Amino acid sequence: MIHLMRIILPLLALTLPLTSLSAQNAPPPLLSAVEQQLAQGPAGTRYGLMVATLDGEPILAIAPDQRFIPASNTKMFTTATAYADLPALDAAARGTGVRLDRGDVILVGHGDARLSSANGCTINCLQTLADAVAAKTRHVRNIVGDDSWFPDERWGPGMSWNNIQSRYGTGISALTLDDNEVTASVAPAAIGASPAVTAPAYYGIDNRIITVPGKSEAITADRAPNSRLIRLTGTIGVEARPATLHFSIDDPAHYAAWRLREALLARGVRVDGDILTRHRPLAPADDPAIRKDAPAAQPPSPDMLAQLPALPLAQDMRIINKQSQNLHADLMLRRVSRAQASGSIADGQVALHRLMAQAGLPESSYSFADGSGMSSYNRITPRAAVTLLTWIARQPWGMAWRETLPIAGHDGTLRGRFKGTLLEGKLFAKTGSLNAARAVSGYFITKSGRTLVFSALANDMPDGTDGQATAAVDRALVDIAAAL
Repeated sequence: MIHLMRIILPLLALTLPLTSLSAQNAPPPLLSAVEQQLAQGPAGTRYGLMVATLDGEPILAIAPDQRFIPASNTKMFTTATAYADLPALDAAARGTGVRLDRGDVILVGHGDARLSSANGCTINCLQTLADAVAAKTRHVRNIVGDDSWFPDERWGPGMSWNNIQSRYGTGISALTLDDNEVTASVAPAAIGASPAVTAPAYYGIDNRIITVPGKSEAITADRAPNSRLIRLTGTIGVEARPATLHFSIDDPAHYAAWRLREALLARGVRVDGDILTRHRPLAPADDPAIRKDAPAAQPPSPDMLAQLPALPLAQDMRIINKQSQNLHADLMLRRVSRAQASGSIADGQVALHRLMAQAGLPESSYSFADGSGMSSYNRITPRAAVTLLTWIARQPWGMAWRETLPIAGHDGTLRGRFKGTLLEGKLFAKTGSLNAARAVSGYFITKSGRTLVFSALANDMPDGTDGQATAAVDRALVDIAAAL
């Protein structure tokens, strides 16, 4: 084996700078195949890869202890932390509620990620709460959105500013409605004319789009922070289908209160006041490093006029991992935090670090600033991911957690990957995608029927080459599965 390493490492240095390769159990042809596949990726890409048995025995590794931006692989760590304490979290969960206070309607959020105002909603519906208010009174003053269940941290540290106005970086709030996003439809008009834009009145629309010949569309939406005016520019083809646009919401509690006001008006309830919000500013007491042994701050829980039942959190784990839903992941971290302490990101990280220590991960192998992976401050090593995944596989809930992961070629964020390969339907993994960062970590079944654990990360790709790096990693994983 020592002789093998002397042959392989000089070759590897030509194609994978700043990496090292371990080959305790990998046959030489496999090492060569992995090297060749990754060498076809974009020049300058930094790769990390580790494959191990379910017992944690390494099979091969490239830069297993280097730190990489994990993107949405962060969600594995968040959901594992939640799953490990799932019965207690479900017991502590509370649905969204509504109460009356001296003529004001107070809509109170408790961290539920799935409250809906959609037409035809049958479960966890804002309309149910509006019905309760309308049955109690026909005249109200202010509509107040109260998200003080968590401290006011609408974005985690390290969130790119340009993501804040997209659906992927919408504000995080204990009072969440419709995934904290607004949808608009753009339908082409006659050539040279402005297309029709249909959107909720919550946002004003400055429509500067022009209808042009053809079927394509190129539309840009721009909104300043805390503004409720969206400027639309670009073109849409006269033969194009209507385009669907998604906009983030900076103050979800305000939006939810606005939606409730609309629902009350539709039920004939007179509303004389304004739309207001009740936030809990982030305070030193929400930071465990400052608070130390003092009790965490938690707001009171007054009685509700009506309250929706809390939905099982295991259902949301599937949404988080299969769809890579950022908002739900960040809310999950805060729910873990609120069940044990203040609901702050910092208290959530304490719970996460506690579980990672239990799983055997050294603190030097990971750093997190959020629960979703949108922060550019997050880091993991391939070995950290594999260590966590092997630990999860040994837990009583390990298989249930694994079933929340996308399945290659079948569903979620892996629906379009590994189709027609021997890993289609046999790789179960969390993906990750951020600027110049791609990740995929989980489990796969080899050609011989073995189940292996893996983590593959790619960072620092040149602009526009992320897809090439992903393809190189996918080919390498297929070669590994075929050889083992």
